[in-house]
Amino acid sequence: MTSSTDSEKQDAHGKSRMLHPVAMMLLIMLVAIGLTYLLDSGQFQRHAKLVIPGTYQLIAKERDLSGLLAATPAASPEAGTPVDSPERAYPASLFSAMAAIPAGLAKSAPLIFMVMFIGGMFGVLRKSGALDAGIDRLLVRSGGNVYLLTPLLMLAIAAGSTFLGLISEYLVLIPMMLILAQRLGLGPLYATALVAIAAKIGYLASVTNPLALVIAQPIVQVPLLSGAGLRLFVFVLFLAIGIAYLLLYVKRSGYSMPAELNQDNRLSLAHRCVLMVVGASVVVLVIGTSAWKWGDIQLGAFYIFEGIIIAVVAGMSVRTACDAFVEGMKGMMLAGLLIGLAKAIEIVLHDSLVLDTVIYHLASIVEGRSKIFAAEGMILVQMLLDVLIPSTSGKAAISMPILGPIGHLSGVSGQSVVLAFLFGNGLTNMITPTSGMLLAYLATGKVGYGTWLRFILPLFAILTILAMLVMAFAVYSGY
Repeated sequence: MTSSTDSEKQDAHGKSRMLHPVAMMLLIMLVAIGLTYLLDSGQFQRHAKLVIPGTYQLIAKERDLSGLLAATPAASPEAGTPVDSPERAYPASLFSAMAAIPAGLAKSAPLIFMVMFIGGMFGVLRKSGALDAGIDRLLVRSGGNVYLLTPLLMLAIAAGSTFLGLISEYLVLIPMMLILAQRLGLGPLYATALVAIAAKIGYLASVTNPLALVIAQPIVQVPLLSGAGLRLFVFVLFLAIGIAYLLLYVKRSGYSMPAELNQDNRLSLAHRCVLMVVGASVVVLVIGTSAWKWGDIQLGAFYIFEGIIIAVVAGMSVRTACDAFVEGMKGMMLAGLLIGLAKAIEIVLHDSLVLDTVIYHLASIVEGRSKIFAAEGMILVQMLLDVLIPSTSGKAAISMPILGPIGHLSGVSGQSVVLAFLFGNGLTNMITPTSGMLLAYLATGKVGYGTWLRFILPLFAILTILAMLVMAFAVYSGY
C-alpha cells in the first residue's frame, strides 16, 4: 500500500498539477535576476579561490531596468567568466541569464555526463535481469522485513557519505531502491527518501568526508580530519532519527508485510556473476574516490567500463547492450539538466557580483557578538548561503575565510566554525530547490519537489533544532 503523498496531485485529465522541476528552476532564475537589481555589487580580493578578509569593496552598478531586455553589455563578462577587479558591475539581463544556461551545462559537464553514464550502466544492469533477481533473493532472505532492510541500507549509504564523501554516486542506487520499494508495496517516496536522508545526514556529519573537510579545516587552521569524535556522535544520533522518521512514515502509510515471497526464484550463474561484478565495482569505487582521488571524469569512464563488463558477463549482444545503455542514459537526462540549471543560477549571481555582498552582510550580523550567538548565527549564515551557493567547496572558499576570524574574535574555536559550516551546508541541502543534486535525486526517483518538501520538513526542523543544541554544547565544552 502506498501513501497518497507518494504521487503528485493530478487534474481531471490525469496530468500532474505540480510545477515541473525545469519550470521551477527557471522561476528561481527569474528571482536571481531580480536579486542582481536589488542587491549591491561588491567583491573581496582573492588568493587563488579563497577570499581575503577585510578586502570587500562596493562596485558601482547600473540599475537601469531597460537593460533587462538588452543583450549583455559590452563591458559585462560572458556568462561564467571569472571577474577580476571590475570597475563597474551590471545586473543580469534576460539574455545573459539565458546564456548562463548553456554555460552552466558546460561547467557541470563532467558531473552531468557522469550522472548519465550511471544511468547507462544501470540500464545494462537492469536489462541483464540480475538486479531484479538479486532483489527478489534479498527479500526472500530477509523475509521482506522492511524494518530490518531500511536501517541496514541507510547505514551503509550514510557511511559512504560521511566517511568518503559519496553523494552524486548514489544516484545509481535510487532506481535500485525503486525496484525494492515496488516489491515491498511501497511508493517512490520511500525509495528516494531512503537514499536521500541517509546520504544527506552522512554529509551533514562528515566524520572524515574529504570533500568538505579538506577545504574547510585548513582555512581555519585546525588539523585535517581532527574533531571526528563529536561529528561521529552527530552522525549516529542524526542517522538514528532519520531511520526512525522513515520507518514511522512506512508505518503510518498503512504498510503491511508482503504475504508471499517467491521462494523458488533462484539466481542463475549469469546473474551471480553480474552481481559479483557489481559488488567488485563498489570496492573499486571506494578505492578510486578515496585513494586514487577520482573526479567526475574518472567516475564517468568507470561506469562506462562497468556497463561493458556487465554486458559481456551477462552474454548480451552488442545491439542489446547498446540499446540498454542509451535507454538508461535517457532516464538521467532530466537529472543532468537540473544540475546544469542549478549551476546557471549560481553563474547569474556570480557574474553580477552579488555573492560577495551577501556573505559580507551576513557575516556582519554575527561579528562582535557573544560566542554562543556567533556560533548559532554561523549555522544560519551557512544555511542562507547554501540557497545561493549549493556547492560545498564553493561555499567553503567564500565563507570560511570570513567566518573563521570572526569566530576567533568571538571566542568560537576553528573546530566549531567548521561544525557550523557542516550543519548549515547539510541541513539546507535537504530542502533547497537550488541544489541540482537534490533535484536530480527527486527526478530519478520520480518524486515531485512539493511532495518531498511536505515529507521532509518535519525532519528538517527536528535536525535543525538538534544542530543548534549540539553547537551550543560544542561552544561551551571548548570543542
